Amino acid sequence: MKFRIYILLILILSSLMILSIHDSIVDIIEWNRLKKFQNFKNVKFKLSMVSELPEPARRFFKFSIKEGTPLLTVAEIEMSGKFSLGTKEKPNYKEMKASQILASPEGFIWTLHLPGLIPISGSDTAKWTRFRILHLFPVARMGNDLDHTKSAFGRYVAESVFWTPAAVLPNDHIKWKQIDHDTVRVTIEKDGLFQDVDIKVNEEGCPIEVTFLRWSNANVNKQFQLQPFGGKLSNFKEVQGFKIPFHVEAANLYGTKDEFFFFKADINKIQFLNH
Repeated sequence: MKFRIYILLILILSSLMILSIHDSIVDIIEWNRLKKFQNFKNVKFKLSMVSELPEPARRFFKFSIKEGTPLLTVAEIEMSGKFSLGTKEKPNYKEMKASQILASPEGFIWTLHLPGLIPISGSDTAKWTRFRILHLFPVARMGNDLDHTKSAFGRYVAESVFWTPAAVLPNDHIKWKQIDHDTVRVTIEKDGLFQDVDIKVNEEGCPIEVTFLRWSNANVNKQFQLQPFGGKLSNFKEVQGFKIPFHVEAANLYGTKDEFFFFKADINKIQFLNH
């Protein structure tokens, strides 16, 4: 009897190891796929490219992209900070380390590691969310459905506004509209998905706040719905001709009484792939 239990345990652990290795390989394949969407056409930014946009949008691009900067749209990002595993009342923040490739509007991968006695690791992408404890035992495995696709699309196109601003320059699928003196809305379309993102800028054009309605189940009913999501941006630095925030805090139910900042990140390194 004990022998059978041992064999069963070995089979279960072996299956979990194979699944973990498979997921890691799939992550690498998707990361390399997204790298191929970099713009290598050697097109450089000119203010004339945004001359017909609303004034707050022109202000934003003038601040975010230096004239003459190659319009690279794919970035690799390394970050650290705090990530909540709890609720607003009991946030249970954990120190985090994460890496990301951002290739809007095609997709993204965010790989997370929460160190500790029981480490948590995994990845979040436009296609799936997969996390495990001790690098082996799955605690979250979801995706490959419309709810996940819509939720992920909102996240990564909003992040592209401040981390890869060349990716939101106007074209047939990206439209800009003025909301007020310091707020502008960008609408991004991809394969039938649409996402509005509002950007609040200061007098210099620095984006200080990003808000949008995100398709999310981060609510008390755990049901997918459109609900406020937002982020505060600070500590801007110039990298390869782009001015981007090196500190970002994001909240579910942003601007409501239930607002909860679950994500607080500092960029350690960001590079716009140029070869």
